Amino acid sequence: MGKKKTRGELVVLSGPSGVGKSTVIAELLSVRKDIYFSVSFTTRKPRMGEADGVNYNFVTREEFEGMIQRGELLEYAEYVGNYYGTSLKVIQDKLDAGIDVLLDIEVQGAAKVRSKCPQAVLIFIIPPSFEELSRRLHRRATDQEEVIQGRLAKAREEYGQIPQYDYMVVNDKVSEAAGEILAILTAESCRTRNRLHLIADVAGSSSISQ
Repeated sequence: MGKKKTRGELVVLSGPSGVGKSTVIAELLSVRKDIYFSVSFTTRKPRMGEADGVNYNFVTREEFEGMIQRGELLEYAEYVGNYYGTSLKVIQDKLDAGIDVLLDIEVQGAAKVRSKCPQAVLIFIIPPSFEELSRRLHRRATDQEEVIQGRLAKAREEYGQIPQYDYMVVNDKVSEAAGEILAILTAESCRTRNRLHLIADVAGSSSISQ
């Protein structure tokens, strides 16, 4: 077919707590089996129904700080008292093999990824309205009211960072949000820089400047 990508796309998904990122990601991965979802490392305790190595790699604070010292993380941040971070080596191996990699990280981490990987695609997921975000957090019933208010205050801060993102997706219906992200991935794969190898034999490598 000749369309095999020479390098995978690094895609960062961010969004406020309660927006439904994990549901959208699950839908996305059910449609596109060839995307690698990078499981973050975290020091927070597992929530009900979460599995180690699936939702997160759950580690102790000491283990996480060891990873920081050894330079093993692409990005890491402390969020509501817990560390979250992404393994650098795993991601590089996948991208080098032409596989798209999906990261679910908050805004601090996304900014660090952008500085280290300028060609990363940053997507911010928002709820249909801020009132709906509050409803979803209350409906989840996993947090005390003061924690929910803290999450909403954090979400307001995160909204201020949205202009740093390439795309904004509204999660009203999960299937539509996943569909928009798939459309973004298709468009990104068609970028000239990602397809120059297809015409190298025609144009001649000397006339192609990247």
